[in-house]
Amino acid sequence: MTRVLVTDDHPVVRAGLRMLLEASGIDVVAEAASGAEAIALARDLRPDLVLMDLQLGDGMDGVAATSALLALPTPPQVLIVTTYDTDADILRAVEAGAAGYLLKDAPAADLVDAVERAARGETVLAPAVADRLLARLRRPAPRLSARETEVLTLVADGASNREVARALFLSEATVKSHLVHIFDKLDVDSRTAAVARAREVGLLRG
Repeated sequence: MTRVLVTDDHPVVRAGLRMLLEASGIDVVAEAASGAEAIALARDLRPDLVLMDLQLGDGMDGVAATSALLALPTPPQVLIVTTYDTDADILRAVEAGAAGYLLKDAPAADLVDAVERAARGETVLAPAVADRLLARLRRPAPRLSARETEVLTLVADGASNREVARALFLSEATVKSHLVHIFDKLDVDSRTAAVARAREVGLLRG
């Protein structure tokens, strides 16, 4: 019997996943509300697979938790189950070593099948996610550095250069320099266009 640890910061979601999996003959050994809790439980219980949400409230997100889980002496497989489907989220999860990536609106039968397959070590991707990855590989999108992403995220929230500088402890000149590099990478000439382009290619959430 496949042994699964369910990780999500919403109790109702955890309860729903537990009910679905147990009704299908899958053993849910525990539930975790955070990445840190998932790591501790996985270390003690050694599940075959961890179902992992991407957003887990305060603390580490699902990608960081995935990396930590896979670094355990007896690592479980990790299957991402989330509402987020941006290119940036998908790539981060895959690069962290996740065995699969599903969206929470997947049919129940597909989720159960994905759990069984991922627990066996197969790669499982939602059709829409697979399509986006293939499209990304065929036409690689620009990549921003971590600092450039921080700057553009604040710009997307409406922050001025001065406000960005204050938030990130930078000089305004440095912020302007980052924006110049961002504009060049995204092939745009304005802050508004940069935000729109970054969202279009999945570098920022809409």
